Amino acid sequence: MSNTKEIIFRIQNLQTWFPITKGILKKVVGHVKAVDDVSLDVYRGETLGIVGESGCGKSTFGKSIMLLEKPTGGQVLYNYDGEFKDITQFNKEETFHFRKRVQMVFQDPYSALNPQKKIYTSFEEPLRVHGVNTVEEREAAMRRVLQMVNIQPDYLMRYPHEFSGGQRQRLCIARALEVKPDVLICDEPVSALDVSIQAQVLNLMKDIQKDMNLTYLFIAHDLSVVQYMSDRIVVMYLGKIVEIADSRALYDEPFHPYTKALLSAIPIPDIHITKKRQVLEGEVPSPINKPSGCAFHNRCPHCMDICRQTDPALVANGKDGHFVACHLYAKAQS
Repeated sequence: MSNTKEIIFRIQNLQTWFPITKGILKKVVGHVKAVDDVSLDVYRGETLGIVGESGCGKSTFGKSIMLLEKPTGGQVLYNYDGEFKDITQFNKEETFHFRKRVQMVFQDPYSALNPQKKIYTSFEEPLRVHGVNTVEEREAAMRRVLQMVNIQPDYLMRYPHEFSGGQRQRLCIARALEVKPDVLICDEPVSALDVSIQAQVLNLMKDIQKDMNLTYLFIAHDLSVVQYMSDRIVVMYLGKIVEIADSRALYDEPFHPYTKALLSAIPIPDIHITKKRQVLEGEVPSPINKPSGCAFHNRCPHCMDICRQTDPALVANGKDGHFVACHLYAKAQS
């Protein structure tokens, strides 16, 4: 992805820490560092994949950008027609208007829709809240987004339990598109679906992105899905970014040992091909008491003394848009 592209999000040193309290007085005795010093640019119209093991902070990162979790530190700058504004400093009214530009599709379609309300009610409410005043305009908007996800308008009078998992997720996508956002944050949008349904939803999302010029932040742990959807990929480990690269470059030539281990775990659908798996030893460190130096050093097969002492910076590796945070790379450059 060329740097001449327009930046829609500029994230600088983002931190989202959760306090740990103890005793009757709720004294803060530590923090869970879910997102820890993340800096990243997101380009308009791209799909940015965010991958990592469970607990690496990718979902918290998405919620922090959406302001569903309040960041502890850093800046999240959003491009308002050429002017960057820090959304972490927004008041209630500014946050309300920001939410119209950035919407989220959650992981579980079964809990994202109120089981006690008809689909019509769930779809009407965000339109009414965001100023679509007439019933005719709201129903026209509902029909428009339902057509985009291949669901009949008369299904609006049904309850969520009357739909399959794939239909529910398509309904969640349609509801997020009602207010015509610029950015869609997709948190594991197909992980709860069957593989055949996953393919339908992913192809649908690609078509919608092209039609509406949407920007996707696509959060997932399935690297095959991320490769199919993404233009660029961010690899996170224990709240930090360890590698950023173009999708093809990351899969063809990964640099970070953690990325290599993740990619080696992708299954190959051919019984005649054997693939050597890179199994990571050791346990994932606690986000409460992170180890000194590189957080990955206790599991890395290439660990050096400097890895235990100094946290590596995220630096370019000489190729366009490929960044890695690893002392192996720094050593090769010196």
